[in-house]
Amino acid sequence: MKNITKDILISILATILFGIVLCGIYPVFIWVAGQLLFPSQANGSLILDEKHQIIGSELLGQNFSSTKYFQPRPSAAGTGYDATSSSGSNLGPTSKKLINGTTKSTALPAKVAGGPLQPGPDVEDFDGIKIRVLTYCDGNGIPYQLIQGGAVIDPKEFKTPQGDYDAVKLITAFNDDAKPLTVKPGILIPGDAVTGSASGLDPHISPKNAELQAGRVAKARNLSLDAVKDEIKKATDYPTFGILGEPGVVNVLKLNVALDKLASK
Repeated sequence: MKNITKDILISILATILFGIVLCGIYPVFIWVAGQLLFPSQANGSLILDEKHQIIGSELLGQNFSSTKYFQPRPSAAGTGYDATSSSGSNLGPTSKKLINGTTKSTALPAKVAGGPLQPGPDVEDFDGIKIRVLTYCDGNGIPYQLIQGGAVIDPKEFKTPQGDYDAVKLITAFNDDAKPLTVKPGILIPGDAVTGSASGLDPHISPKNAELQAGRVAKARNLSLDAVKDEIKKATDYPTFGILGEPGVVNVLKLNVALDKLASK
């Protein structure tokens, strides 16, 4: 009986001791060490603007819509670049959805109260690689051709009266089994320009991807191409200790922030 009581007492004391050390002292030590030695990394590698407001993190990708900004990888995280819903599309390389994209139908309000909903126009559901290649080429001045049934198609056939591409019409043509529409770019497009990462939050793009976007950004900002390329080099992250990581990848947020600062001078 005495041995049982002794063992129970030792177990209780050991639990309390390890609880204090591992749940109290150790986390506090790590937190203090992080704040003293690596304050930026310990607080999320946040990037601040000139007003000291948080505009993002070096570790998380985010969307940029203006032509004056470099574009990140596509994202399937939530509705796109959602840090609370990190994920990829989980579509394989032979997936027709991944390659061609998909559309979905919509509904309009009922004509009379309580009546059935009316069928609405189809809208884009998932863009797909082909349309990403097309918009990448079109936006960055890269020559391309639309081919259907072995013939080159005039891009105007798939554009709206405003001159924008009709995504639904394109995706429908891409999925036409009899005469599928395809896109033939004039140069090889980097994979990271048209495919998302597994997390959907990759903050980097390849140097080749950045190089192909440089001309558009330089023109939109009225900067020389050499000036933009210099900023690309500065925003390139190289392997840790020269061996850990990719041989060189460009941090999109750091690059866009640096260009904003350059333009304000």
